[in-house]
Amino acid sequence: MIITLIILAFSAVFFMNGKIRSDVVALCSLISLILFGILTPEEALSGFSNNIVIMMVGLFVVGGAIFQTGLAKMISGRIMQLAGKSQFRLFLLIMLVTAAIGAFVSNTGTVALMLPIVVSLSAGVGVSSSRFLMPLAFASSMGGMMTLIGTPPNLVIQNSLISGGLEPLSFFSFTPVGLICITVGILALIPLSKWFLSKNEQSKDEEHEGRKTQKELIKEYQLAHTLFRMIVTAKSDFAGHSLQELDVTRRYDVNILEIRRPIKTRRPFFKGIMDQITAGPDTVLEKGDVLYVTGTPDQAGRMAGDNRLEIEDTYESGEKGMDLHNIGIAEVLLLPDSSLANVMVKDCGFREKFGVNILGIQRHDTYIIHNLKDQKIHNGDSLLIQGEWSDIARMSKEQNDWVVLGQPYAEAAKVTIDRKAPTAAAIMIAMIVAMVFDIVPAVAAIMIAGVLMVLTGCLRNVEDAYRTINWESIVLIAAMLPMSLALEKTGTSALISESLVSGLGGYGPLVLLAGIYFTTSLLTMFISNTATAVLLAPIAMQSAIDTGVSPYPFLFAVTVAASMCFASPFSTPPNALVMSAGKYTFMDYIKVGFPLQLIMGVVMVFILPLLFPF
Repeated sequence: MIITLIILAFSAVFFMNGKIRSDVVALCSLISLILFGILTPEEALSGFSNNIVIMMVGLFVVGGAIFQTGLAKMISGRIMQLAGKSQFRLFLLIMLVTAAIGAFVSNTGTVALMLPIVVSLSAGVGVSSSRFLMPLAFASSMGGMMTLIGTPPNLVIQNSLISGGLEPLSFFSFTPVGLICITVGILALIPLSKWFLSKNEQSKDEEHEGRKTQKELIKEYQLAHTLFRMIVTAKSDFAGHSLQELDVTRRYDVNILEIRRPIKTRRPFFKGIMDQITAGPDTVLEKGDVLYVTGTPDQAGRMAGDNRLEIEDTYESGEKGMDLHNIGIAEVLLLPDSSLANVMVKDCGFREKFGVNILGIQRHDTYIIHNLKDQKIHNGDSLLIQGEWSDIARMSKEQNDWVVLGQPYAEAAKVTIDRKAPTAAAIMIAMIVAMVFDIVPAVAAIMIAGVLMVLTGCLRNVEDAYRTINWESIVLIAAMLPMSLALEKTGTSALISESLVSGLGGYGPLVLLAGIYFTTSLLTMFISNTATAVLLAPIAMQSAIDTGVSPYPFLFAVTVAASMCFASPFSTPPNALVMSAGKYTFMDYIKVGFPLQLIMGVVMVFILPLLFPF
């Protein structure tokens, strides 16, 4: 028992210190339990096959697909339009929309999605984004209390109930608790955020870290007046013909950068989503296709006139309407000894080998954007290229002749597969229905959903699926779960629970519940909420059994207290995520988060016994 407590104490110190990654600390504690003979290797590794861990892996994949298809952004963006210019309405919508999304996907991913939307909307109503970003982070944690899969601590207490042979919780058993958390949070944060968060200065534009944005590149290469969007009309000669047959580059000296095709759907919510089509030689154009074309106004006008195309707008005249966010644009710097020196653009092979176009050449202080195909490439030239981000990323691997500036893999990850949004929505809804009605076990429903997201193309490939998984969280939980087994095996959990029962149990179950809640709440300020839930759940269960009352309110006290930690920027990832963007100090979290955490605790101590009687 003493050795187990020493290992636990050292783990807690290193967790609080933060200089060593939490998953490494958890693994070291796990290894120590094996070396001292407290756990067998099989017992120590049992966490990696635990249902919680498998479910979390699947949920990361499902959540990643929801973000990758743009489904979450589409839903949140459309709902947030209701805010208008009202600060109060915007505050309410931020809290409600964030909580709703956070009920089904990870709170970290929810905040990462909502953060740029909130910054943009706050600028629209003329108020500092710091007024809303901390409530945004808190709302994501509150939303996690709405469903079984909303936050890892919920899965932890579910595991404790199943291990104890008790009736497991349903998918929406958490919803009443979550609704109360959101209501209390909104009522408390309305005055707290106004008093303490409205004085921060408006955050400045983010640094680009040396990478030019797409708009900056378009401006620098003076391409704004050479980008056009054309629609293939019903009478157009282009409909039904491939790009190779049309040969527009030779005939009109223009480049078709991208083709957008409206997806066929009867669902009004998804109308307007455009399928992105690669502009390859075998691509056959259809009526209604939108072509993104670069060329001079005369060249573009001649092509449109000869073939009955409708020029909808140019980038310069319709910058807001011309959505180019899915078109990859990057700079390639030719090395001094490049084999492409004195090779004509039309013979360089970029299009054939990598599927990218050259839009412009920067040579010293001169920019060449017209009649490119007959231009010779010189050593030291910077080439502006366009193509799919995955193709540009392939170019970055070949560094013998050039260097791709920027981070194409990072940019590729930002491009959403909008056409797959309906598919992702259907899979997510089917997963929830299967869990709610217990059609298949929860872990099976989540695994099936994760695999379907990959097979249906909601994630580009299996590698993308693996990249969505937060492996640090997975290893942390898998390595810490056996710690609770060690505490139980050595009698440590029984000793702690007996101490709590003997110290507080005499005052009644309500006081004992309050003791467990605020112990969890205090510990979560220094240790991650998941690790805290793993440690306290078996103690709460044993305390309830020793007192002779239902363990349900005690386990809910653990998960709520672990999730509702607002007084520290480091207790949960969402809190840390908004710290820099909102330019918050540690004291800002104390001023706003501590009163909220205290209020939430007092309310929950009295509410939980009403929802789950002793």
